Amino acid sequence: MSNLLLKTLSLTAATAVLGSPALAGPTYESASGGSFTFYGHLNPSFLSVDDGVNDYSDAADNSSSPSRIGFYLRQPLGQNTFQFNFETGLSLRGTSDLSQGTDPNWVDWDRTDIRKVDFSLSGNYGTFSAGQGSMAADGAAFADLSGTDLAASASVEDLASSFELTTTAGALSGISIGDAFPTFDGGRLGRVRYDTVSLNGFTLSASYGTDILTVGDEDEAYDVAVRYGKQFGDVKIDGALAVTWNDNAGATADTRDTVASLSAMHSSGFNAAISYGDRDTTGNYGYIKLGYTADLFAIGSTAVSVDYYTGDDLVSAGSESESYGVALVQNIDDANMETYLGYREYSYEDSSTTTYNDLKAVIFGARWKF
Repeated sequence: MSNLLLKTLSLTAATAVLGSPALAGPTYESASGGSFTFYGHLNPSFLSVDDGVNDYSDAADNSSSPSRIGFYLRQPLGQNTFQFNFETGLSLRGTSDLSQGTDPNWVDWDRTDIRKVDFSLSGNYGTFSAGQGSMAADGAAFADLSGTDLAASASVEDLASSFELTTTAGALSGISIGDAFPTFDGGRLGRVRYDTVSLNGFTLSASYGTDILTVGDEDEAYDVAVRYGKQFGDVKIDGALAVTWNDNAGATADTRDTVASLSAMHSSGFNAAISYGDRDTTGNYGYIKLGYTADLFAIGSTAVSVDYYTGDDLVSAGSESESYGVALVQNIDDANMETYLGYREYSYEDSSTTTYNDLKAVIFGARWKF
């Protein structure tokens, strides 16, 4: 493990150069009250993986928050507000693209990298949305006030999703980290969606969508979600619960996914987060994180956390998945930048006679927002 950490830290300077900000995110306003806002971020990182047989090290975009650009157009219409949001990933190779047998191109953009082409109308009745964008359940598994989600979140697979577990005999198992450590969180589709206004901290959402960016994909999904956020004295609460029904057009069975998450932050800086996910045709998982945030340096807050993930029956009946991680994030406020360092270990076993090596990963990187 020490060799992985040393390799990662040795590339700190190179990562910083790759992420050096060159753009600002201005907002332009019109005489009619409309506005145009440009935004985005760069999130270069360096990943080192030890699969129990070999070590792998490479630079990549951090898949927990891929680099992107986008803009908002907003226009008041009486008591309502019309908004158009376009956003695309930069399609830099991500940490989740790397594996033992692949060396992806640095840039390989196609239309599936379009994240949002979203039209919405908001008023005192709520918000109606249509176009490519987030389903109601998107993000419901990730309520997290720790400030360390760039290096450690309930989506533990992001760090090394395509890497395969190795057997103790030294062979690739065919079971990827993504297979063994899912979250069942909602995603982005071509959809119609409705969100209520906040009702004493609660927001209800519902959507129906299909993948309009992948040729030949006729799967459909519909979901409902409830989110909650409120401050109670010294404690801030954030949570979500969502259910997604996936109607799969092919031979794959239809599924129902249920996810929930809850996070709390005390004014002292201590915080906690929990997450749960279940797929009716496979298994379930639980996730817990404990963290602390403090203003240790004048440049910005420092956040640290430890977390643990456990899953049952996610690959096959009787399989068990476990992962733990530690993370450090340092904010640099004047540069709109977060630097981060994370370590994660994955363990897996099943009812077969095969035994598997633990997989270890270290990530170092920086995200600049503009």
